[in-house]
Amino acid sequence: MAAIEPLAPAELVEVLMGRRAVPLPPHPIPIPLPLLGGSRFVIWKQDPSVGELGRRLALIPSLVVNGPRDPRIDTNLAGTTPVTRSATGDFIFPADTPEADCAHTFAVVRETLTLYERLRGGSAMPWAWNIGGNADPVTAYPRAGVTPNAYYSRNQKALKFFYFTPPGASQVYTCRSLDIVAHETGHAVLDGLKPGWLGMGNPPQTGALHEAFGDLTAIFLALSQLDQVEAFVAITKANLHAKNYLSALAEQFGAALGRSAGLRNADNDLKLSQVSNEVHELSQVFTGAIYDILADIYAHERIQQGKVKDPAQILLEVAQKLCRLLLEAITKAPATGATFADVATAMLTISKAQGDPPAYRTFIHTRFAVREIVVPPVPLTASAIGQMDYGDPHLVLGADEVKVQAADPNHPSLSAKVPQDRSGCCGTMQLPEYSRAPEKLQAELQRLGKEGEVIPEEELLAGAVAELRKAFK
Repeated sequence: MAAIEPLAPAELVEVLMGRRAVPLPPHPIPIPLPLLGGSRFVIWKQDPSVGELGRRLALIPSLVVNGPRDPRIDTNLAGTTPVTRSATGDFIFPADTPEADCAHTFAVVRETLTLYERLRGGSAMPWAWNIGGNADPVTAYPRAGVTPNAYYSRNQKALKFFYFTPPGASQVYTCRSLDIVAHETGHAVLDGLKPGWLGMGNPPQTGALHEAFGDLTAIFLALSQLDQVEAFVAITKANLHAKNYLSALAEQFGAALGRSAGLRNADNDLKLSQVSNEVHELSQVFTGAIYDILADIYAHERIQQGKVKDPAQILLEVAQKLCRLLLEAITKAPATGATFADVATAMLTISKAQGDPPAYRTFIHTRFAVREIVVPPVPLTASAIGQMDYGDPHLVLGADEVKVQAADPNHPSLSAKVPQDRSGCCGTMQLPEYSRAPEKLQAELQRLGKEGEVIPEEELLAGAVAELRKAFK
């Protein structure tokens, strides 16, 4: 075998050059670099008393300017706002500072509004006064004053959150509770969809729908955030009926008022026959029904999809689907005088039209029937009220009806002649501006449609003052 002569250096270079890979054509980098919009905030992911979550970073993926402010939401705190963004466009501040409270409050209001806008396909969700071309934002007041209260005011185009000091405890800032901020923003969102629902002239159940929507907004906002869902599933072992922070709303505020389980408990068993016509009590019946429906659909989907999806992912998707169904049902409900049965019928109708599994409608119909809201599909037995076969994808009890009747058509909560007792409700429902006659509320709403227009509280007393002047002549 002949020996291989080594290549001379020049020849080696020539061979290697011939084997060199052909360089790829360069790809020019766009100048300027494309900007990724959005600002980071540090927010309380639940109530400040829920130690498992605490404060975490959150991204608002839209343009936010100093304030914080965007086209839909402004922030006002005397001596603090406008709060200035960092060089990277973020609003990150130490806890227990007014700047942090402004940032947190804005971020949660924005997240709540975004939740519903996404469910509507990205279309803008109007505030009640956004009529006739008006585009005024709602203004959030993180530290509006000293009192244990928080509310949404249509006349002031505002969300106001107060602070107070309970006996023997440190100050409680209502703006730091995701539950409270989301609840009050829920009132504002619903007022934009159904401005005829807030007035005292409606039946008690209409007022209860408003209060329940606020509570459910806090729940669905939490379940729209994957980190919260993952924490919730881990803490409860995916059992929505286990004791948890999700169904206990505004724990810190509730504890300050002597209520160990928070202001509300969504995971309750209340029926219409067990509550009065007080609007807050009534609202818990509707909230509890929706929470049970959420738990039923989740249990059903875990069996159907558990081998291909994580439990947290399933809960995230189920909550989004149910929230969208509720939002669409409310949109289709009557403009005034809406009842629980109206919303239940709309939910069943929409569910069938969009091709949901029959089991979904079984859960909806049965849970509203258990609460004595509608006539049951079949006589309620143990199998119908808590031991349903969640593994049956075709589960149907009754004839899969979508038009349901009120279980008791003569129930006093269905009558507009029965005065609404709002004594146990949140601050929004107790504002005197919503006690006006329907025609007065409509006239004021048209007035608020003018950009920059607000109605001061003093005007609510103007009629009474005029009468006094006549009497004192």
